[in-house]
Amino acid sequence: MKERNIHTYEEAVRLIHEVGILPLAPLIPDHPSLYQITPGESWLTGTDLDPWMWRARFPSDGTAAYGKLLKKKSVLISSELFPFVKAILGNPQPVEDRYKLGLVSKAALELFRQIKEEEGIETRSLRFKTGMNAKEMKKTFGQGLLELQDTLDIVISGVKESRILLDEKSAWQSTSFETAHHWMESVGLHESDIDLKIARKELQTRLKNSCSPDAMKFFTKLFQFEA
Repeated sequence: MKERNIHTYEEAVRLIHEVGILPLAPLIPDHPSLYQITPGESWLTGTDLDPWMWRARFPSDGTAAYGKLLKKKSVLISSELFPFVKAILGNPQPVEDRYKLGLVSKAALELFRQIKEEEGIETRSLRFKTGMNAKEMKKTFGQGLLELQDTLDIVISGVKESRILLDEKSAWQSTSFETAHHWMESVGLHESDIDLKIARKELQTRLKNSCSPDAMKFFTKLFQFEA
C-alpha cells in the first residue's frame, strides 16, 4: 500500500475522490483507512485536525456517503461512486414491500419510516419516537439500523446536539440519520435505475485505476465483478 500521511480535511477529501472507498478503520487488504493515514494524536481532540470530527463533514458537504455500509463497518463512499455501489448492494424494492415479503425486520421498517418522516433525526430522538428507548430494545434498535445501512437504505448524515427530554443546558453530540435517497438529492445526485451490469462495470473500472491488486480481489468478491 502506498504510504500516505493526511493531516487536513482538504487532504482527506482529495484522497476520498482518489480511492473512492475509504474505511474509517482497516478493512480492505492493502488499502488505506482514515485511521491508518492520519496522526493518532489528532483523533478525539475536537479540533479542525480531528479525523473523528471530519466524518460528519464528509456527508454534509457532499464529499462522501458515510455509514456502516460495507460488511457492517464504517466506510466513506465518494459521491461519484455511491450511485453504483447502491445499485449493486442496495435493493430497488421499497422497504415496505420488502417487509411484506419477509425480507426486512419490523424494527427496520419502523426505523425507516421515522427517518423518512424526519430526515436527519438524531439517535436519541429516533429511539424515543419509535418506542425503542427501553434498555431491552437497545440491541433491536442497533440491529435495525445496521440492517438499513447494509442495504444502503439509510446513511449517517452527521452529528447534532441532542436535547430531547433535557433542559437547555444539557446537550451532547449524537449521530443522525437520513435516507440515502434524501442524502443523494441534497448533494445533487439524482437516484435513477442503473443497470446492474453497467454499475458493476463502471465501478470496477474506476476502482481498478486507484486500487492495489489485493484490494481489487476484495472488491471483486464484494461487488461480484467479472474476472
